[in-house]
Amino acid sequence: VLPSSALPSQRLFKGCRWRYRLPFGAMLVVLGLLFGEWVNRYFNFWGWTYFPVDFVFPSQFVPGALVLDVILMLSNSMQLTAVVGGLAYGLLFYPGNWPVIAPLHVPVEYNGMVMTLADLQGYHYVRTGTPEYIRMVEKGTLRTFGKDVVAP
Repeated sequence: VLPSSALPSQRLFKGCRWRYRLPFGAMLVVLGLLFGEWVNRYFNFWGWTYFPVDFVFPSQFVPGALVLDVILMLSNSMQLTAVVGGLAYGLLFYPGNWPVIAPLHVPVEYNGMVMTLADLQGYHYVRTGTPEYIRMVEKGTLRTFGKDVVAP
């Protein structure tokens, strides 16, 4: 089995990218990571447990990677890209995820109460460790998968 560095096309690709500082490495890595995360979310959360995909969407790293590659393109310096680009990558994480999270803050009316869509989702899908889950355990109304569970 040949290592990946022995393949001429990959060596040429890596060599050109390193020699000319071509600015698309961060974007390729982030898109690969995002693809892998979506495959994981779909098959593991939705495929096995039918957990809503809206609850487990992956974080968006694309804006930070784009800025990181632009800083590399403009400065042509790995050191400046590491310092300034890394800072910009971290600072753009929250604003980059806001368009995905913002629709969950829309107010909705449910049973005469006004709450956000995120609160309504949390109301229907109770997660462990929340006070609602603890109340269900204490009250004895916790849903189980076993039909042969007998209370003492």
